[in-house]
Amino acid sequence: MGSVMDSFPLPFLLFGGFLALVIILGIHGHLQEKKRREELARFALARQWTFDPDRVSGYDAHYLEFDFLDRGSNRYAHNILAGTHNGYSLTAFDYHYETHSTDSKGRRRTHHHRFSVAILEAHFDLRPLVIRPEGLFDKLSAAFGWDDIDFESAEFSRRYHVSSPDRRWAYDIIHQRTMELLLGAPAYEFHFSGRRLAVRSAGRWEPWEFGKSIDLGVAVLDGIPEFARQPA
Repeated sequence: MGSVMDSFPLPFLLFGGFLALVIILGIHGHLQEKKRREELARFALARQWTFDPDRVSGYDAHYLEFDFLDRGSNRYAHNILAGTHNGYSLTAFDYHYETHSTDSKGRRRTHHHRFSVAILEAHFDLRPLVIRPEGLFDKLSAAFGWDDIDFESAEFSRRYHVSSPDRRWAYDIIHQRTMELLLGAPAYEFHFSGRRLAVRSAGRWEPWEFGKSIDLGVAVLDGIPEFARQPA
């Protein structure tokens, strides 16, 4: 007498196992997101900040100077924290957008891009400047003469790609102390424009990393010399 399992064809068993795995992963993902929201809510409450877990579409319209928020489709911010820290107004959030590609068989694939960002409001004018981790494409571009702004610290120049239409201002604000600060920190991106500094990651931060990234942004702004804070 065969077992109950013997009465089901193998493809059916494989499909059932796959479906069960998808359900388990879905439940795990939901629980992880719930835990993340709860931790962020506690994090915000401890600092007397507001917290909004809901998805907000069109959030990029608030920050038109940052083109990394204006990519792809189905763009939205969520888990939005807002308040003040060390005298700076701030907003921090998780962000999502989609891009699409087509494989060799004409099938359309959707790619989800998720990362975290913190935006600080400065009390003085900032000039367009981007500091981001150096990538392979940057190294190849440099070989053809399309180089970024280099600094006395070879280690800093290897780790970060720096671009700005105002090279003098870049040298003024990225001095030795700031270079040492960034070399000892996670490799985030820093986007300066108007009176705002955006600190962003390649992926999503853990709840405690929001505080670390905001502290890092504050330290970078506080480190800008007084003479570099004057209007252009």
